[in-house]
Amino acid sequence: MPYKFSFDLSRISKAFFRELASVAAEKGLHRKLGGQARHLADRFRIHEITGLEVSDALMLVEDLVDIYVRNISERQRFCKTSRRALFLPHCSRKYMDKRCQARFNAEIPSYSCGHCSEDCLVNQATKLGEKKGYDVFVLAGGSCIPKILKKRGYEGAIGVACSDELKMAGDYLERLGLTGQAVPLTKNGCANTKFSLNTLRKVMSLS
Repeated sequence: MPYKFSFDLSRISKAFFRELASVAAEKGLHRKLGGQARHLADRFRIHEITGLEVSDALMLVEDLVDIYVRNISERQRFCKTSRRALFLPHCSRKYMDKRCQARFNAEIPSYSCGHCSEDCLVNQATKLGEKKGYDVFVLAGGSCIPKILKKRGYEGAIGVACSDELKMAGDYLERLGLTGQAVPLTKNGCANTKFSLNTLRKVMSLS
């Protein structure tokens, strides 16, 4: 279920998240939302930086750290896969109206990027994924993923989405015996959502 609050972390240094996640994972704070987690929030001035209420910020941090830890634990296995899919959120398209030339295929179900805007995140990510040999799907929602995975026989997948949706997708992949990597959104919402292309590029690197 999507968060009931909005966030925009796109202006915050990625180093901030790496350090935060490392400290939280080391101390196990991502699974302890009590006083220790509040100490972590105070230490990193999360409320001041994100503008979120402490309870919302802690929920977001917990999910981000869980994703970070799962990416690390699945990394070696993911690098050994050969048939991979990349799932992108349609809400990161530059345009959400007829100016977007993406075509929707109800049988898959997924959008196919029309490459109409060079500065569109989905366009850039699609090109990056295709160059790396991924089958790219631009999804209207996470409910499309099971149908695609069952039809196509992928060994691994990269998902770009809200942290809470990525956690559910990770659990689903685990039940299927598949492996994956995740790239969380830095700005959520129903449109104009954002994610880091550099993070996606690093996740795609198999070195």
